[in-house]
Amino acid sequence: MKSLAFIHRNDTRFAIGDFYPALSVFSYQELGNTTSPFLLLDHLGQGRLSPKSTKKGVNEHPHRGFETVTFVFAGELQHQDSAGHGGIMTSGDVQWMTAAAGIQHTEHFSPAFRERGGYFEMLQLWVNLPAKDKMAAPHYQSLQSHSIPTVQLEHEAGYVRIVAGQFRNIQGIAHTYSPMNVLDVHLNKQQQLILPAHHGDTTLIYLRKGKLQFTTDEEILEEQALAVMSSFDTDVAIIALENCDLLFLSAPPLQEPINGHGFFVMNSYEEILQAYEDLKTGNFGKASD
Repeated sequence: MKSLAFIHRNDTRFAIGDFYPALSVFSYQELGNTTSPFLLLDHLGQGRLSPKSTKKGVNEHPHRGFETVTFVFAGELQHQDSAGHGGIMTSGDVQWMTAAAGIQHTEHFSPAFRERGGYFEMLQLWVNLPAKDKMAAPHYQSLQSHSIPTVQLEHEAGYVRIVAGQFRNIQGIAHTYSPMNVLDVHLNKQQQLILPAHHGDTTLIYLRKGKLQFTTDEEILEEQALAVMSSFDTDVAIIALENCDLLFLSAPPLQEPINGHGFFVMNSYEEILQAYEDLKTGNFGKASD
């Protein structure tokens, strides 16, 4: 079993547009290639939107060179982008948007949710693209809750939703450019679980709610902290000390340079400059041959 390498924690809350509170769980600016191919994770909420709110969310902004994966646990999010995709995400839905050569989009609370108000909670993960795919055509995967394969664990221990990759030979529905497991897990108190990861993989656990322990070294992971596991050995064994909700990520690292600025993540500074130039000249979003 993999052992714990270290626990990473940020406690400062901030706003992303009208989303408050927001927590930066980790980013490549802090941890570099340690988390490759995973670039960044933000936890939005749990927050409350007042009824008849004038708050919208995040207005139009560009991305290039990576993918955004948005998980909605409470509230409603309306997405619209420059490639003509759009829709409303509700609790349990996941949006997998491949910016690649470039996309501009808005992320707003839905009009109905703004009217009635209520609690919202979301995660947004940034996934890096291999260098050969950074200028591919942008596209969008709408993964509705009812379509995401779910494994009910024995003895009513909880469940695992397989967004990407595999768990117990069940395949997730998201298309990915490099192999990875992206699992949304609920584990009840005092229950144990083994999660799949290969030798050499980057393996991360973000504990959204609860408290858990790693059975290999008895280290404890507290709520809203990130566990970075050793790249050696295989699989991760955990036991829930409280009811736990967690995001499990595992993938081979890309082992390519990262050069990011704002909404763009490429391999070189020259490619960042080109992204800004393309945005000015109308070439943003055009896939390379």
